[in-house]
This record gives sequence, C-alpha cells and structure tokens, in this order.
Amino acid sequence: MAIETRVLRGNSLSEALDDVAALRISVFRDWPYLYDGDKEYERRYLSVYAENSDAILIGAFDGERLIGAATGTPLEDHADDFAAPFAETSLALEDVFYCAESVLLPQYRGRGIGHAFFDAREDKARALGRKFVAFCGVVRPQTHPLRPQTVRSLEPFWRGRGYEPLSDVVAQFSWKDIDEKHETEKPLQFWIKSL
Repeated sequence: MAIETRVLRGNSLSEALDDVAALRISVFRDWPYLYDGDKEYERRYLSVYAENSDAILIGAFDGERLIGAATGTPLEDHADDFAAPFAETSLALEDVFYCAESVLLPQYRGRGIGHAFFDAREDKARALGRKFVAFCGVVRPQTHPLRPQTVRSLEPFWRGRGYEPLSDVVAQFSWKDIDEKHETEKPLQFWIKSL
C-alpha cells in the first residue's frame, strides 16, 4: 500500500494528536534526541497546532495508521527558547517559518516521506509570505556514551534541500534523556534556507 501524506486540519488534526504524541515519544527516544517523553507534555505542546491557523501538521499514513508526522509554525509563535538565538542576527522573526519536527518510524525511512514533509512546510511558509525556513537539530558529542556504532547523518539530506547551518545560532533547550534522572540543557543548531 502506498504511503499517503496530508495536511491535517480541524477534527482530523484533533483526532491525530494522541497518535502524533506517541510517535514523538517513540522516535525521539532514539539517537540523537534520547528523549524520555511524557504523553501529557506532548498533548499540551501539540495543542498549539490545533489552535493556530498559521501552523501546520502533516501526517504520513500507511492505510489508516499514522506512521510519521511533521510540524511547523511561524518562528515568533514558537517557544522563546527557539526565537532567542535570532536576537543576534539581522533576521526578523516575522520572516522565518520554523519547521519544528519531523518524526517517522524507522521502517518507513528512505521512501521520500521526509521530502514530502519539507515540501508541505515550505509551501506553507511561502503562503504566509515568509522569506526563510529554518529548523534545528540537537548537537551531541562524538564521544557520547549512547551514540550508536553506526549513525546515518541527516546533513546530506538537509543540504540537498538547500539548508545550511546558521552560523552561531544555537538554541538551548532542556529535556530529560533516557539515561538521566533530571532534565539537562542541550544545544540545538539552527539550519536555514531562503525561499
């Protein structure tokens, strides 16, 4: 069966939030995020996408099963932790659309779904008159004890889509890793593309 991606709106978006939360917890538990997720936090976090008409949530479905999701929102509407690093740049927050996350079950990777996620978010950014699209990825040390022996970097994929690291624009965000007792702050490098 072919995988279908579609923008979720209204009831279909509200009905998918618990499944998206479960996907985020599952996918972000793996390297490099190592996120020890909480369903209640996820539900609150994702409610923004149901309440903001300028935000977007894209679902990827294998039949009726949600197997991936991607989100995006105007940067100024997102958490201050992600907007603050832009204060030292010449970029106006109102010019940037933020691709918040892409989560996809491992067995579905490499089939073009990631491209569909970026296409939909970039289209949304253009429709809102944004000049740039940005996202950020966690930076982990090469010597991290939970780093897998073989890691597939997403940088070639990001660069192939026209994204480049935004020099010295790094957010700090806290979450609890799967091997930690408490939340710790992690650096997230911003990447950007001109539309």
